[in-house]
Amino acid sequence: MAAQQQQPGVGAVPPTGMQQATSIQQQLSQQQDVDPVQRFKMLIPQLKESLQFVMRIASSNLGHNTAIDNGKNNDLPAQRFDKSLEEFYALCDQLELCLRLAYECLSQSIDSAKHSPNLVPTATKPDTVQNESLSYSQYLGMIKSQISCAKDIHNALLECSKKIAGKGQPQGIMQ
Repeated sequence: MAAQQQQPGVGAVPPTGMQQATSIQQQLSQQQDVDPVQRFKMLIPQLKESLQFVMRIASSNLGHNTAIDNGKNNDLPAQRFDKSLEEFYALCDQLELCLRLAYECLSQSIDSAKHSPNLVPTATKPDTVQNESLSYSQYLGMIKSQISCAKDIHNALLECSKKIAGKGQPQGIMQ
């Protein structure tokens, strides 16, 4: 805590919080099954701390450069601003990935609910049948329409790839 309250330009040692952030990042990489929203919430305090550290180093370097410009002999080396800024950007990138993953999960969930809104009752649990559930014939019809749609997409992609491959061949040469 004392290192965080030193005056700029006095050669403040990076706080141990950055070391903690690194260890938390390693724990996050080990826990792949963590919800992206939960991971986002865990990264926000690290981002705040990283931003504070970037600002502290910028202030320290500004004070150091001002002292040199004023002709004062300041033997202490300036801290590396670029590394702290790079750590900040790395955390921003991780947050962006978490948000993209959460958005993809949400859109898949919405699509799943849209294309398969009702469950088919299982024979093992007839007492838990919901009023909204599909009959087996309705379920088969829905599956057949999904298979048909998938085949249409597959055929469209094949045609598109053939057209692209056909344009890549030289016009004067026939095979």
